[in-house]
Amino acid sequence: MQVRLNGELREVPEGVTVAGLLGHLGVKAQRVAVEVNDAVVTKDRYESQRIGSGDSIEIVAFVGGG
Repeated sequence: MQVRLNGELREVPEGVTVAGLLGHLGVKAQRVAVEVNDAVVTKDRYESQRIGSGDSIEIVAFVGGG
């Protein structure tokens, strides 16, 4: 199915969860914040929050400073 991921159209597996999408993309969940359709998804909902066709997903990576 097609979604908009960080502003770009992407094909992702049908019925994937936020956790599944992060795994599919090779992104470490503890280092990102995720929004689906402009709503923040908390980490405790990554396993249950399903992504739907046409959804808009923003994944923002945290960068540590020294």
